[in-house]
Amino acid sequence: MDKAKGVASPSIRVGIGGWSFEPWRNNFYPAAWPHRRELEYASLQLSAIEINSTYYSSQKPATFAKWRDATPEDFMFSLKASRVATNRRVLAEAGESVQRFVSSGITELAHKLGPIVWQFAPTKRFDPVDFEAFVKLLPAQAGGVALRHVLDVRHESFKCAEYLTLARRHHTATVFTDSDVHPAFADLTGSFVYARMMRTEAALPEGCTPQAFDQLGACAQRWHAGFEPACLPRVEAAPVLSTARPRDVFMFFIGGAKEKAPIAAQALLRRLR
Repeated sequence: MDKAKGVASPSIRVGIGGWSFEPWRNNFYPAAWPHRRELEYASLQLSAIEINSTYYSSQKPATFAKWRDATPEDFMFSLKASRVATNRRVLAEAGESVQRFVSSGITELAHKLGPIVWQFAPTKRFDPVDFEAFVKLLPAQAGGVALRHVLDVRHESFKCAEYLTLARRHHTATVFTDSDVHPAFADLTGSFVYARMMRTEAALPEGCTPQAFDQLGACAQRWHAGFEPACLPRVEAAPVLSTARPRDVFMFFIGGAKEKAPIAAQALLRRLR
């Protein structure tokens, strides 16, 4: 936090999706740790959590306030937006659903509210007109709280210059998914980086190899410094910059061997520290 200006300095945050998962009670949470205090414990070990339950159903404002109060002052949540808004044939007609989500109480998270993830179905193809109409529906603020949006596109048709130009025009970020299942491209379209790592392996003690953690750490540092790693898959060539401004980086261990996600996140945090 920049105390002189009262704004947070750009940072690298590493976390997981959710905090309630039975196998984590065997290898992450202490023995006999109360289930009702799992968020509290996880937030002390990690620096961010992606909330997935908001994708499936709405939450009450009091629930967001409870999550806010259960976590450290510098902790941050990202939220997966309602699937009602994104899983539809005509995205341009999602206005009511978008507004219902952003006014559902998410601003109770206050300064702990991170990016909102708009996840699209793997079958949703890139339609420039309809997709731009949807992006225009995403509000810049709600209840006086600034909102940051990130698009999780999962069809190969989005791997094109036209999509990148559209997303950049509206200042919306794009999820970089490190996966063999979903399209993986690291071209930046927003002011921050949002990466989801989906390659953890159950047979590895920390979920990934030391070499993989070294590469992830190097990418995180380069993103944070304002540059772009050249080693990741892209649609366009990485820009050559002589100077750059630091940016926020969010990295989540989500897929792969889910039981290893918290351990992998902790391992990456140790390298970054």
